[in-house]
Amino acid sequence: MDAKLFTSSFRCAFSSLHPPARRRLPLRLRNTRPLSTTSRRPAEPVEPQDARSQVPREPVHAAPPIDFEDDPDASRNDSGSVDPDVTEAADDEADLDAAFSSRSNQAKLLPKLRVVPRSASYFTAKPTFTDDLLALQAMVRKYQILPMSKPGEAPRKAWKTHAQYMLNVPEPVRTSAYKSILKLLSRLNYIHPNLLPEEVAQMLSRYERDVNPFLNRPKPTSVDEYGRARGVGRRKSSHAVAWLVEGEGEVRVNGKSLSEAFGRIHDRESAVFALKATERLDKYNCWIVARGGGTTGQAESITLAVAKALMVHEPLLKPALRRAGCVTRDPREVERKKPGKLKARKMPAWVKR
Repeated sequence: MDAKLFTSSFRCAFSSLHPPARRRLPLRLRNTRPLSTTSRRPAEPVEPQDARSQVPREPVHAAPPIDFEDDPDASRNDSGSVDPDVTEAADDEADLDAAFSSRSNQAKLLPKLRVVPRSASYFTAKPTFTDDLLALQAMVRKYQILPMSKPGEAPRKAWKTHAQYMLNVPEPVRTSAYKSILKLLSRLNYIHPNLLPEEVAQMLSRYERDVNPFLNRPKPTSVDEYGRARGVGRRKSSHAVAWLVEGEGEVRVNGKSLSEAFGRIHDRESAVFALKATERLDKYNCWIVARGGGTTGQAESITLAVAKALMVHEPLLKPALRRAGCVTRDPREVERKKPGKLKARKMPAWVKR
């Protein structure tokens, strides 16, 4: 048998048993797009530009104001329903004016009107606070051209605290948000008092406290019949009372001299620092009674007491004493010990095991 004939017959038999594999196409062919499942609508004819401009358009008219003082029951029929002839839309301007010309027609349209909130902030989370903030901002813009007082010369006013403001507001307001109101109030307060409008004054009085602590004045003290001026000072738990009289510079603390009462030089200088800062050491005699606390607390309480007594003799020395730091009471106190700690903040040593 010829070899070529055998090979060709073998290929034919093999191809009949194993057909050739088909070529797989990609899932998405290029240059193709999915077909729409909706029915295709015919394209609408496009009118030319000239034809659009020639189509007449009806003018838009606003309704005139409605008088709410009329009786709305007069516009109802015997059945109690509103007359439908009044509510029909007018085709032209003449019919629209006729529909709103009489009070009876206005009253017939009243039941169909939409209720509009009085405040634009009604739909916000905090309408009352938002109204107050917007009113202050509008007032600042309105009177921002008025002359202002110099820094530190504006009248001192005590504004309501955040807790006092919350008593009159039905919604929660954060402290940071209330600070924005206080900032606007201080800006309005800086307007010159001689040019302050009545509207601004009423707005400021709305946010003032009932009692202004800045109006409190200390009782005036004077030199007694013996030429003595009295001053009281406090520091920590110490209390000191000083009597100042003109003399040669003698100082007695609880019946002792300054060196006997205080062993530290720093405490001796602190006790008479008010006289030293104003160069009055050799002009006044001091008799001081100090109680409570330690030596440092008593020395610094004497400083404040002597400064107050010195201002009774010479009130013009107050700026110099304030610059020296002798007028302001030091509010610092010893921090209390806490349970579980060795001192106020010291913790016991940590042990792993």
